[in-house]
Amino acid sequence: MEHVKVKSLAGTALETKDAGDLDAEVKKLIEGIGTSFEEYKKTNDQRMQEIEKRGSADVVTEQKLAKIDADLGDMSKLKEVIEAQKSAIEDLAKKANRPRGGNGLDNLNADQIEHQKAFEDYIKKGAEGNLGALQTKALSASVDAEGGYAVPEHLDQDIIKRLKDVSPVRSVCRNIMVSVGNYKKPAGSGAAASGWVGEKDVRPKTDSPGLNIFEPSFGEMYAMPAATRIILDDAFFNVEAWLAEEVESTFAEKEGVAFVSGDGVNKPKGFLTHTTDANKDGSRTYGNIQHVLSGAAGGFAANDATDALINLFYALKAGYRQNAKWMMNSQTVSEVRKLKDSNGNYIWQPGLSIGEATSLLERPVVSAEEMPQIAADSLSIALADWERAYTVIDRMGTQVLRDPFSEKGFILFYTTKRVGGGMENDDAIKLMKFAA
Repeated sequence: MEHVKVKSLAGTALETKDAGDLDAEVKKLIEGIGTSFEEYKKTNDQRMQEIEKRGSADVVTEQKLAKIDADLGDMSKLKEVIEAQKSAIEDLAKKANRPRGGNGLDNLNADQIEHQKAFEDYIKKGAEGNLGALQTKALSASVDAEGGYAVPEHLDQDIIKRLKDVSPVRSVCRNIMVSVGNYKKPAGSGAAASGWVGEKDVRPKTDSPGLNIFEPSFGEMYAMPAATRIILDDAFFNVEAWLAEEVESTFAEKEGVAFVSGDGVNKPKGFLTHTTDANKDGSRTYGNIQHVLSGAAGGFAANDATDALINLFYALKAGYRQNAKWMMNSQTVSEVRKLKDSNGNYIWQPGLSIGEATSLLERPVVSAEEMPQIAADSLSIALADWERAYTVIDRMGTQVLRDPFSEKGFILFYTTKRVGGGMENDDAIKLMKFAA
């Protein structure tokens, strides 16, 4: 059967549909994904047979497989997008059904409402008035007066929610918000010794676990969205939604790279910049991550590729495996999709029901293009209980500085946000190193 073309579904105007319509679109995609995956398996089996017989696959077979593979990737991503839109529509519906006062500001106190209105006047008209005093009363965190004015607290939270929705790394990691510019907490390097005793027995002293300090690196991101005076004069122009949308993609791209490969200098330290070694849990220096070798430099071993992934999976302790997710870029997913276990079953499986993610060895796969391509000694696959492995910290108080002078005809808004990130638990994450 001809595999389903993703173009027929990708062009649908999703933003005009309700949640029920999106359900129908997801079901169509699921059917297409299932059909394409069956065609993929047949074509890949043919490719492997050709390699066994002739030492290489036919060019036509390779091209066909590549096309199906690309369509599978596109349809899987589109399914995720539609499901996210469906979830957003359902959230909006829930908010619409709540009792409202008519102005959309029901959940804000008087100080916050006054601050929100003053902030809108500042963005639209440049009127500062007593905005500085109002933000001090409305916000639960102090702000730097020289960096501009802090956005209302509900807008700050909306920006963070948008980032979590579009950033693969942030979406699976632990997210916390702080009111100060730094963050520090103890991190244990093992459980305290324990034992059983009777009700009246003497309690022997136990060894304390080694304590390390988790102190993530912070940095300040900036963006400079521009608006025309005509748009700002429009009474129906939603200032907050516009600003959140404008900074979303810029901030998501910057922080996504930093969470993976940031050097920790004026930015978060990425998990791939930590030292790695082959030592098991309990025998590594805090902050070092255990790696498992793929079996070949710049690729998987020819005969036991799946074994390397299984070894990586079981390098995680059972307590972390139950919530573990794989992370890799789409090119690496394409390579993994070809692999089978010892019984001839494909270890990558598509999500064939609403809300079900693609999986590898029965654990979800997160596609993050920030992860490196497979190359000699690359760390291209991560497996982690991300909520326990990596923490993202947002400093409250995104700030905006209005600039009506630098670009004629436009108003620029210099927007800054302080964010930190770091690996908190090195036992909860494992990496695959593509080396022999």
